Amino acid sequence: MFNGQPKLRTDSEGRYFIDREGKYFGYILEFLRSGQVPSQYIQEVYKEALFYDIEPLVKKLEETPQIFGEQVGRKQFLARVPNYSENIEVMIRIARAEVVASRYSNVIVCIVRTEEDASKCHDALNTLDMDKESVVKFGPWKASPGISDLLDCIKADIENKGYRVSYAPHVADKGFRFKSYDFFYKFVFTWW
Repeated sequence: MFNGQPKLRTDSEGRYFIDREGKYFGYILEFLRSGQVPSQYIQEVYKEALFYDIEPLVKKLEETPQIFGEQVGRKQFLARVPNYSENIEVMIRIARAEVVASRYSNVIVCIVRTEEDASKCHDALNTLDMDKESVVKFGPWKASPGISDLLDCIKADIENKGYRVSYAPHVADKGFRFKSYDFFYKFVFTWW
């Protein structure tokens, strides 16, 4: 438990000083005492077990459906989406830049699953009346999850950073010869 980084401080009598939120520490202690894996707050206890470098607890928690699905399914899918994490950060920067004296800010996202869709997205950006710099592109990827799965992942990851966000298909202003594109989505950040 005390082998990980950073090096823990001790008091004048050599006792370890742990400067960490204690809300989930009881579950850690229970595991260390009895080997009992917690049945609630799995994600939170998992983060604490990683922090304290308690490998036996980490391994047992990774077998639970919540962590297994996150580690094996979701993270492996997102690893196949080019620049996923960077794009999340770009979305947040754009949303924060556009919030001037407003309750909401919008970020347009282009989600393309295939190379063919990527070229269609590029063509659409050239014809639509949008600021191309503020459109964030996700994809293409080679994995079975679809666009709705990726949208849910984007929403969840932004919310995990503390933001309130929703999304819907983006419909451009309709004009003469309007063509609908089904790979544009609008993420709405709610600030207050």
